[in-house]
Amino acid sequence: MTGTHIGRFGKHVLAGASFLAMAQVGAAAAQDAGVPYDRAGPQAADSADADPLPVPAPPADVTLPEVETIISDEEFAESIPDLNAESDPALDMPLESIAEFERRLAEEQAGAQPEMGEDAPLGDPALADGDAVEEIGDAPVRDAELTAPLPPISAFEVEPVEFAEGEEDTEVTEVSYEIALNGIDEIDAETDVNIRDMFNDLSALRSDGRTANNVAQVSARLTEDSVLIERILASEGWFGASVETRIDRSDVADGQPLTAVIDVTPGQRYEFAEIVIDAEPTTPPDLIRENLPLAVGEPIVATRVQGAEANVAVALPHNGYPFAAVGQRDILLAAETGDGVYTLPVDTGPRAVFGGIETTGDLAFDAEHVAVLARFERGELYDSDMVDDLRQALVATGLFNTVSVEPQRTGEDAGTVEGGPAEYATVLVEQDAGPPRTIAGSAGYGTGQGARVEATWTHRNLFPPEGALIARAIAGTQEQGAGVTFRRSNAGRRDRTFEIVAEALRSDFDAFEALTGRLAARVNYDSTSIWQKPLTYAYGVQLLGTIEEDYDFDLGELRRRTFGIAGLTGQVGLDSTKSLLDPTSGFRVTALIEPEASVQDSFDTYVRARLAASAYYPATDSIVLAARVAAGTIQGIDRFDLAPSRRFYAGGGGSVRGFGFQELGPKVEVPNPNFDPEDPDETADPFRFRPLGGLSFNELAVEARYRFGNFGVVGFVDAGQVYLDSVPDFSGLRYGVGLGGRFYTNFGPLRLDVAMPIDKQPGESSVAVYVSIGQAF
Repeated sequence: MTGTHIGRFGKHVLAGASFLAMAQVGAAAAQDAGVPYDRAGPQAADSADADPLPVPAPPADVTLPEVETIISDEEFAESIPDLNAESDPALDMPLESIAEFERRLAEEQAGAQPEMGEDAPLGDPALADGDAVEEIGDAPVRDAELTAPLPPISAFEVEPVEFAEGEEDTEVTEVSYEIALNGIDEIDAETDVNIRDMFNDLSALRSDGRTANNVAQVSARLTEDSVLIERILASEGWFGASVETRIDRSDVADGQPLTAVIDVTPGQRYEFAEIVIDAEPTTPPDLIRENLPLAVGEPIVATRVQGAEANVAVALPHNGYPFAAVGQRDILLAAETGDGVYTLPVDTGPRAVFGGIETTGDLAFDAEHVAVLARFERGELYDSDMVDDLRQALVATGLFNTVSVEPQRTGEDAGTVEGGPAEYATVLVEQDAGPPRTIAGSAGYGTGQGARVEATWTHRNLFPPEGALIARAIAGTQEQGAGVTFRRSNAGRRDRTFEIVAEALRSDFDAFEALTGRLAARVNYDSTSIWQKPLTYAYGVQLLGTIEEDYDFDLGELRRRTFGIAGLTGQVGLDSTKSLLDPTSGFRVTALIEPEASVQDSFDTYVRARLAASAYYPATDSIVLAARVAAGTIQGIDRFDLAPSRRFYAGGGGSVRGFGFQELGPKVEVPNPNFDPEDPDETADPFRFRPLGGLSFNELAVEARYRFGNFGVVGFVDAGQVYLDSVPDFSGLRYGVGLGGRFYTNFGPLRLDVAMPIDKQPGESSVAVYVSIGQAF
């Protein structure tokens, strides 16, 4: 725009100069003729008020040429008519507008040619209507072809396009090539960095099997890989590397593929010469430096720098600085020396301790119950691990769509804590409660236990906070029943559960048949996947009414008996392992004691006790040796006076593998109710062996677990027996051996064990298969 404006201004200047020259020439001519010349025109000279135009004399050294007079001024003045308002009044009238002019012109033309024909204005009939604004649609169509109907498609003669011979079947010739990466072998040999492997993992040249559609594609990949190798070298400290590329065609004539060559000159590797931390003082003073694992003299490696900074970002909130922020690093490189000065700015924010707990949003429960789940107390130094733990515990309740836990500054002084000043930080929990009701189901099959289907309906927060009502139903070949449970999770303490159970079950196992009603209350404090505890406990009370079928040796037959049982339960456990489902080191010990009273034909009191222990030893990084021992005793009652469901049994996947469920121990041969003597095609045995249970038992097991990646193999030997006496004597042990497979997932191993009994007895299976989640023990 500026250039345009300047150009227009120049034209006006030139026009003015020409006008001035003409005026000067005219004035000179008038002066020579004796006629007064005025800038206002010849008529102005007649006025008394007119100012004569001063005309300077020509220079003395200039002689003006003689100009012959063509017509005198008098003759010229006489020939020009006198123009004034009297002679022509239109001279004083204002000019009409352009729009008015165009309208008048249209009216005159319409009046002159009222009919639209060939004499219309400009030869166009559309202008004869006098309308100054015309539309194309107003004009008639004179070409008859434009109004004629279109011919049908079938009337068109379309000839197919003819391609050049072989054009349709042209094949794309692929270009094969080799890759030569020169100049990095010395780096790989002298350092712990393998540049070639990193390049091979990301190289564009190595894609598509080292073939390309054309040489241009090879060249493009070569350019891309030259940038790649520069970035790889820079990430490992070679910031000044020089990379050149070329395509070598020297061997193409011999039938060999061309070669994409990358020549690398790494140059010097830069090292840390100084490490500077730009931050306010911390408590303790070396908190940031101790958690920044970089050292002067080591190469400047990108992954090391990023990992070190991430470690600082984690360590500060873990040690009382919840609002810390790691800034953008600065590394100043000196090409002359190969040194780098590393500066890390850190905004530590205030040092903080835990203050109160607040909660907002759609609440599943209030802040008081949130405090029950927290593993920190007010005034303790802030630890981000405890905040993460609280978040996980809230998620584990299953009551939220989303939940977040974040620290909030309060500015409230907390005094001196662990050697340094601090302020309180509020823990803000934002809740979005989810649907509390769920329906779940499970199905399975087990040898000795048959098919089993279980369905549950749960309202997890019917009685806030975390007061759940659970209804369940069981349908199976050997077990049927229904029950209802009230469960208060995190009852006054995290991971402590209080529950009341009422249920009715019908059981039909090889060992016993029973129709049982049960009412029980229990408090337990257990480990979870979030918080595995070294000490756990449980205690409770239960009432049982059961009708059970038992073998009466005096009568030599099975008969039904009714028992009323009341009892207490107490259990304690010690655990030094690090995993509930896949322990690899440490030990576990669990002790259970149940004093009970039974009413059948008489009133009897007795005590059931059980002790189990297991240990785990990592022989190598991939091999774990595991062992388990368990024993139990019932004191104060004879076996026949004890309800069959309260006796001890052994055998099965969680007991002695190689045997069926509850198969070990004393047995009695009884008629098989499924045998039909009148069926000629009957294949079932006429008799079957019924386990009687005992007053004591023992179990032993050893395993060698070998893991490779996400898979594992286990070899094991199990042993055990059930005894009629109340004290196990470790005689008559039965053994089972087998192999197992493991598939390790993020929640635990999936287990498949196949075992066989040693010295198989009548009625026992040759092979037993067990499938479950977690190790056998």
